[in-house]
Amino acid sequence: MSQGPEARFWKSVRANLPNKAFCTRIENKHGGGVPDVHVVWEGLPFWLELKVTKKHAINVSPHQIAWHMAYHARGGLSFFLVRGPSPKDIYLFGGAQGVDLLENGVLCDPSARFMDLESCFAALRPRLIDHYRSASL
Repeated sequence: MSQGPEARFWKSVRANLPNKAFCTRIENKHGGGVPDVHVVWEGLPFWLELKVTKKHAINVSPHQIAWHMAYHARGGLSFFLVRGPSPKDIYLFGGAQGVDLLENGVLCDPSARFMDLESCFAALRPRLIDHYRSASL
């Protein structure tokens, strides 16, 4: 059976997760906006919503936007991880950017753009540390 682009992206994400990262893929067929992947990386939890686009538009549901906004408003950390038109275009958007993603796709201002998942995770680590350090103050 052939896998869709998001399932293939998930396999790539899973294969490139850093050491000491534990993740759970959520298969949510009932909606509600819960992201695709929960990750704990050396004690730092966050969520990833995986998206793949062949052009610039990103299919983000109102439920996903609402979930990310509510989670963000309560101090949680979540991201939209998007593989762009080229497999070497990896975009990381903060969870609070859901509306902007829906309206502008990858053309909105990403938190960061990467050539591969390894460099994405390397750049994500300091952001996680900063977030949880400032949350505990």
